[in-house]
Amino acid sequence: MWRSIFLAIGVTFCILGLECLVVDEAVLASSSTGNAVSAAANAYANVGGPQQIKTEEWMPWSFLATGTVIILYSITIPKRFQP
Repeated sequence: MWRSIFLAIGVTFCILGLECLVVDEAVLASSSTGNAVSAAANAYANVGGPQQIKTEEWMPWSFLATGTVIILYSITIPKRFQP
């Protein structure tokens, strides 16, 4: 069980690192469609306009390195219960 959890976390970090290599900036725009409760929540959350997420230069390589180390760790975890 632990092996699969660590493998999933490592793969997620690697995918996130590859995405950071390709995308420099993401702009999250709020949608005004939906019910009144979600529209009110979006109005309070996005007072300053759309949110911007900028990736730093160190982020992709750090995510890739961390994901690789976690994947290698998950491979070396011994199988506790062998059928």
